[in-house]
Amino acid sequence: MRAVLATDLSDAIETAIESRTCLECLQRYGIDEIDLVTVTSPNVTAGMPGSDIGGRTKRGLERQRGKLEAEGFGVRTHVMRGTPHRRINGLAERIDADLLIVGSRGQSPLEQRFIGGTARNVARTAARPLLVQRILEHGEEDHEVAAEHLFQRILYATDFSENAERAFEQFDHLETAAQEVTLLHVAPPGRRANGDPDAVSDAEARLGELADQLEERGIETRVVVREGAAVEEILAAEQQFQPTSVLMGSRGRSRMRRLLLGSVSEEVTARADCNVLLVPPAGSR
Repeated sequence: MRAVLATDLSDAIETAIESRTCLECLQRYGIDEIDLVTVTSPNVTAGMPGSDIGGRTKRGLERQRGKLEAEGFGVRTHVMRGTPHRRINGLAERIDADLLIVGSRGQSPLEQRFIGGTARNVARTAARPLLVQRILEHGEEDHEVAAEHLFQRILYATDFSENAERAFEQFDHLETAAQEVTLLHVAPPGRRANGDPDAVSDAEARLGELADQLEERGIETRVVVREGAAVEEILAAEQQFQPTSVLMGSRGRSRMRRLLLGSVSEEVTARADCNVLLVPPAGSR
């Protein structure tokens, strides 16, 4: 399987590439080839007098390539000019990538966390599964990945939409990497009070069917149904169960074509402490 890994050649991305555990998790997912891509601004001219931008970029890519190859990956490098998310997504489509990986640098505590513009724009437009890898900043030169075991503990959030079902298919790749999975559904508040007492029971039953499938694969599974605002309850579940990644579809039941990234998945991606694995709708390619 093939992944596109976006790099800005920063120390933050270097930290992720240097994590042997992270790379081993990608291999357990099935990735054995990586296309390492960096996108430069079209306004920057590598040949400007006194400038060594082109040379620094090439040396940085070769350094990162060497680290990935040392861990057993086949690596291709790409230097592109233009709008980052368009070039990254365009490359993924051209090579028929199985996974996109972008780093998202953030700060602690939670309310100061942010998702970078490139990561956000890739997430909004990606037609391939996307791993947003959280990289924590403790200063300009001090970085660490939020969770080295990328897929060890998964929080799968579902609204039972078609796209959420497609996200569940990721467990075909995560089977050997995931040890613990929390299956979460958030029901609108007041379902019981509004005369729908069976809504939560029905959700638990549907999650139970999914849990049976995972437990047959040897994955420890729990079922959780919450009532309330979807984003807040997903983030609360993240704090409670401490997953290494949240898995969800990038669009729920909304039919608005312009919303390639639904408001729930966008907010969760922006605010979660851990990594986020987003799966786009089937027709987005």
